[in-house]
This record gives sequence, C-alpha cells and structure tokens, in this order.
Amino acid sequence: MSEKKMSSSRRHHLKSLMLQIAKGLLEAEAVQVVEDRKCYMQEYCPEVSMPGSLQELQELCKKLHQKIDVVDEERYDLASKVGKSEKEIEDLKMKVQDLKGKFKKPALKKVRMSADAMLQALLGSKHKVNMDLRANLKQVKKEVKEEDIQSVGDWRKNVEDKSGMDGRKKMFDQS
Repeated sequence: MSEKKMSSSRRHHLKSLMLQIAKGLLEAEAVQVVEDRKCYMQEYCPEVSMPGSLQELQELCKKLHQKIDVVDEERYDLASKVGKSEKEIEDLKMKVQDLKGKFKKPALKKVRMSADAMLQALLGSKHKVNMDLRANLKQVKKEVKEEDIQSVGDWRKNVEDKSGMDGRKKMFDQS
C-alpha cells in the first residue's frame, strides 16, 4: 500500500493537540508534587507546639538534637557512599580511556630474524621446524654439451675466420 502524505493543516492540528495534552500532564504533575510535599511534611514534620514550661522546652530541645544527630549520621553515610561511587566511576572511566587507545602507539623497529627463528618464536621451543628449503630439493647435475665447448673456443680465431666476405659466406652456409 502506498502511504499518503499528511496535509500540513492536519499535521499542525495534531501537533497542537499533543502540546495541549502535554501541558495538561505537566500541570497535573506539578500539582501532584505540591500535594506529595505537603503530605510528607505533615507526616515527618508535625507542627511544633511550644510548651509553656522550661522543663518541657528542654525536653523538646533534646528530642530535636537527637533527630538532628540521626539525620547527620545518615547524611555522612550517604556522602561517603557517593564519594566512593564517584571515585569508582572515575577509575572505570580511566580504564575505558586506556582500552580505547587514545595514546600514541610507538613506531615499531625493524627486526632482522631468520625464518627458523620466527617460527620458533611463534610456535614455541617445543616445535622444531626447519626452514631450509634447499634440503628438500633434488640434486641435478648439469650436462655440458660438446657443441658449446667447441663454439666457445678462442674468440680471436672466430673473429679472423668470419672476417671479410669469406667469413660471412661461411656463416650463411652453416645454417
């Protein structure tokens, strides 16, 4: 099926509807946050009733100090956990950066090594590999042809024989 293009007026209408819905959701979320904050404050921070006598006022101060100590301990514990986590994150970032290889690789030096030494380095000392390629070749003796020896001879004699018209005629007669 072929897909039809949406007209610009239809697209504009749908976009405005989506924006209205999103605006309504954001307003509802803001109202919910305010209500949650009020409920939390009522639950954990009841209104302070100011006592009339000095004894009751001192007891209230002691209770508040105890609550402050508990909150400070929690804050200190959380701060130490956050510091430890941040240090761990930093270490992991460093490891990732090392693994990415942002550092410049040094230029490799040319090493002269024989094929036997290279194979021994790759395969280890257990494997004995001989790369002497000439050892497996057949021995062939060259047969020297007698004609070659005769034709080589003394070059001065050949030059004298072939000089002049007689020498040229001899060359054509031989062939």
